[in-house]
Amino acid sequence: MSDQTTCGVPAGEEMLRVKDLETQFRVDEGVVRAVNGVSYSLREREIIGIVGESGCGKSVSQLSIMQLLQRPGKIVGGEVWFEGQNLLEYGPKSAEMRAIRGGKISMIFQEPMTSLNPVLTIGRQLTESLELHLGMNKKEARARATQLLDLVGIPSPASRLDDYPHQFSGGMRQRVMIAIGVACQPKMVIADEPTTALDCTTQAQLLELMLSTIDACKGSLVLVTHNLGVVARYSQRIYIMYAGKIVEQGLCRDIFYRPRHPYTVGLLKSVPRLDEVRGHRLVPIVGTPPNLIDLPPTCAFYPRCSERTERCLTEPWPDLTAADGEGHLVRCYNPAERTGE
Repeated sequence: MSDQTTCGVPAGEEMLRVKDLETQFRVDEGVVRAVNGVSYSLREREIIGIVGESGCGKSVSQLSIMQLLQRPGKIVGGEVWFEGQNLLEYGPKSAEMRAIRGGKISMIFQEPMTSLNPVLTIGRQLTESLELHLGMNKKEARARATQLLDLVGIPSPASRLDDYPHQFSGGMRQRVMIAIGVACQPKMVIADEPTTALDCTTQAQLLELMLSTIDACKGSLVLVTHNLGVVARYSQRIYIMYAGKIVEQGLCRDIFYRPRHPYTVGLLKSVPRLDEVRGHRLVPIVGTPPNLIDLPPTCAFYPRCSERTERCLTEPWPDLTAADGEGHLVRCYNPAERTGE
């Protein structure tokens, strides 16, 4: 695995920097701190993985970048710098954000049946962004839409343009989502659990298809998932999230061969490995994630942690500090001992 290459080419200059992003949901029970001071970066032609359990804030952080939050969600702090401009200075419905969404940054959602409009044809949902962002007329946009469906492996693409989402299988709907995501050749694609609920063979096919398509567009990818196998295969750098914060980050090889945060160690122990001896039992992480309405000022992982000490219960949750390796950071007072590759 190369430290500096993804998609077969060297990673370029930084194109996205998220700084101290905070997103909250005000509900009757209180304030849900879904994203609580998240920072990360993305370079040109790079693939990064954002990993964590359901409810850790990984999807909400990406919806915040796109300003696609639904009420009662609200961004309350932080900055999102993209190509030298803080996107949070734009209103969610501003002309600037509408030009960026789909044109420069696109998002592939995890459930295509709810993301695709059931009352619009597939062709209309493809041509809309082509007409809006690239200024194509209807004939040009339809021709390009046919090419896109062919690119993602939809048989008889010209005739399928007039079909509706319910006439496609789950795997084919996800292919359509990929086609929509790369239609305008965006510089950045966010893939939020892009292969959820698909069988393993279809997952592998669609991931390879998505990556080759993004590579052809010379784009970058943020891969949001709970699947450690996917990020191990495709990501150069990985961010581990827990309770709205990033608890560990580093190169793929650091996260998988030298994990330092007890939560990362627990995640790796809870998934099967081909190199384990026959009969080896998986070790689950005990307990459940914390209530984001009532987060403690101390480490939120404390009740589930095998390395906890009195300090973890009495002092504030620490900042990310250097562990080992290039850019390898961990948020823990008692990081796991370093192990060799």
